[in-house]
Amino acid sequence: MDFDLTEEQRLLQESVGKLIADAYGFEQRKAYAKEPAGYSAARWAQFAEMGLLGLPFAESLGGSGGTPVETMIVMEAFGRGLVLEPYLATVILGGGLLRLAGSAAQQQELIPSVAAGKLRLAFAYGERQSRYDLADVATSARPAGTGYVLNGEKGVVLHGDSADRLIVLARTAGGQRETSGLSLFLVDAAADGVLRRGYPTQDGQRAAEISFRDVKVGADALLGRKDEAWPVVERVIDAATAAVAAEAVGVMSVLHELTVEYLKTRRQFGVAIGSFQALQHRAVDMLVSLEQARSMAYLATMMADSADAAERRRMISAAKVQIGRSARFVGQQAIQLHGGIGMTMEYKAGHYFKRASMIDTLFGDADHHLAVVARGGGLIDPI
Repeated sequence: MDFDLTEEQRLLQESVGKLIADAYGFEQRKAYAKEPAGYSAARWAQFAEMGLLGLPFAESLGGSGGTPVETMIVMEAFGRGLVLEPYLATVILGGGLLRLAGSAAQQQELIPSVAAGKLRLAFAYGERQSRYDLADVATSARPAGTGYVLNGEKGVVLHGDSADRLIVLARTAGGQRETSGLSLFLVDAAADGVLRRGYPTQDGQRAAEISFRDVKVGADALLGRKDEAWPVVERVIDAATAAVAAEAVGVMSVLHELTVEYLKTRRQFGVAIGSFQALQHRAVDMLVSLEQARSMAYLATMMADSADAAERRRMISAAKVQIGRSARFVGQQAIQLHGGIGMTMEYKAGHYFKRASMIDTLFGDADHHLAVVARGGGLIDPI
């Protein structure tokens, strides 16, 4: 199988990599985090100018018709810079739901604004009791006149505090943990009855707890078919899982590079500590773990658009298992080999390890996805 990038993809990789190298240094990132939204408005506008926000959308909607490979390239670069902007929340999650479930009118109204950087989205799906079970939804949407009334609570909504529109997963039929009876609704974040409490997460990103109290929406707020949102939600979450797998590869690459550089420069007993064979072996083990994660991120990218839901979920879950294990190993080794400096807020290694740890838990940790793979019959099909 050919894993070489096309000329256009290489140009994308170079341009995004240069942007991150020039505009996303560690000190610059700290300044961005202090802005009102928790990220840089200027960088978000720059992403739009470069076409990154329209990457997965059709050209007729202001996008460039990109594939999961282009998303992988962008997310790996974003991982290297610990990018704070809501690309995952707006383009991959929210944009993915619009792209797969939205009507022609909804797409025409909203997607060009997303691509232009003028509309920010957030996907409100998780609840306190649901943990990693996407179908465990207690938030309700009951018919009222020609529309619906939403009631419920959503937790850890990525960039939910700065979003202009929320895409809410609510139950319109069935029991609390059934995959049938789920529907998606577009809700104005400033609508009456929507209460948001934003906060920083451990890795410097932003999230929000959101309450819906008798929130009234029209019939046109329904995104996709009533009671039939599950296949779309599952597919978008799988695509997002593949995207954060690529981001994790970028994070781990920097952790490995920082560690190798530190081993070359830190001196003990009159020599660089990188001259000690035991530490060399640990650096090599980090590289092996990183390359295993990279290979599985490629697999997840290849499967992200698969129409076979069971096979797609099995392969992407397998990738998430390796990503979680590699992230933990590479991060722990980086901190230990740096010694005390690796634990400080002033040095960036610890911040990269925090993001790697958060990616492990996002959309299900390694243990959760290992169970998914096991239920699917394992990674390798029986002969």
